[in-house]
Amino acid sequence: MTDDSRLQAKRPVSALLAGPYGHPFHPILVTLPIGTWVTSLVFDIASHVVHRPGFLTQSSEWLIGIGVIGALPAAMVGLLDLFAIPSGTPAFRTGLVHMTLNLLVTAAYVANFLWRYGDHSSGRSVGVGQLVLSALSVAALGVSGYLGGKLAYRYGVRVADETTQAEGYTPDGRRGSTRTPV
Repeated sequence: MTDDSRLQAKRPVSALLAGPYGHPFHPILVTLPIGTWVTSLVFDIASHVVHRPGFLTQSSEWLIGIGVIGALPAAMVGLLDLFAIPSGTPAFRTGLVHMTLNLLVTAAYVANFLWRYGDHSSGRSVGVGQLVLSALSVAALGVSGYLGGKLAYRYGVRVADETTQAEGYTPDGRRGSTRTPV
């Protein structure tokens, strides 16, 4: 791979939509679905522990729905970041698997939401099947997150180049300064 190809994956397709150079929007947008879905699993488990679980069951349903809505902008921005990666590279293949897993997880949560919709009024714990689906979805989300980390931290997708990063390690913050701290 040429240096130009590597640099291409660091630059946004659209800074307005995907975030400026060195500061992509995708990582911050994924925190909403990840946080809501992990919390919904915690509530699902807790609904089997407390005496009156209806509020946890209802809250979990809401969290799943909010996570699905939050996944939409995260996916759109992530797709823009994928377009910046040259096709036919290990980074691009990793990005495709990451995207596919995320789409499958989102589809599983849509199905889980529809399965639960309106069922919280019974005041019962979350069903075992719904809990298992949530647990499997969170596990798949973890695998996808690992791949997202590989894209950023191993392949440097949408991460500023080393020359730009060096600014943070020079005493005066100037580019190209090679002075070392005393």
